[in-house]
Amino acid sequence: MSAEPKGREEIIEYSNFASIITGEGEWLPAGFPLADGGFWQYQEPNAVVIIQDGFLRVAAVPYTRHHDTVQILDNAKHMYFSSRTFAAPPEGSITFSLDIAATVVNGVPGDIYDGYVSVNVLDFTTGAALDFFVGNDTVATVYGKLPFPGVPDVAPAHGPRYFCLFEEIRDATAPGQLHHYDITYDAAADRVTYFIDGMLVRAYSNVPVKLGAMTLALGMMSEKDIDPVKGSVSCHGQGVIGKWGKIRIVRRSKQG
Repeated sequence: MSAEPKGREEIIEYSNFASIITGEGEWLPAGFPLADGGFWQYQEPNAVVIIQDGFLRVAAVPYTRHHDTVQILDNAKHMYFSSRTFAAPPEGSITFSLDIAATVVNGVPGDIYDGYVSVNVLDFTTGAALDFFVGNDTVATVYGKLPFPGVPDVAPAHGPRYFCLFEEIRDATAPGQLHHYDITYDAAADRVTYFIDGMLVRAYSNVPVKLGAMTLALGMMSEKDIDPVKGSVSCHGQGVIGKWGKIRIVRRSKQG
């Protein structure tokens, strides 16, 4: 009897952050086109950026960037997109893996959505978003399908056209504490899993769309509903210091 063929594995190391300063390479400032033809860029003007020992560190204290009418533009304050995209093999899986630390300064105690550090796996062909949000003490997993500006309106196989599921894990970290985070999308099983320090913390089956080429994002964000009268309420003097590194993308096919 012949042995069952093993799947193939492709490993992509992605922690070269030099282009954040030089302007050419694996990372670029994140943002979205505006309806008036302009472009909204997620960049805090006074952010301090340090690249050292394989890690990216950014301090944006205090937050200043905000948008009074478009929620997606208001949420992210400072963010980078990968210049490459990454897709799962049709009958395989893809894992996005990295270390993250967060320090929130002058934030609302116990409210992760007042300010946090993020890793975002974004599919701009379907609007899918798979994220970790990291605060001073709480980590949240995020699973959603969002109306990103300029993204095609793709109807899901089931469930709401747009959704976002936030689930918090309290006392999962501490200010400045590094943890290892993994997000895996299994295209064959239509399943998403989230791991912290190698431990499974969340799993979702029946993903309603097939994810295509995915962009990796590293961000410093808030998540506060725009007030219909006041506009943005997401900046009140708080800020965030983020640290990211040891980024690895692993593509696994089911067959050799």
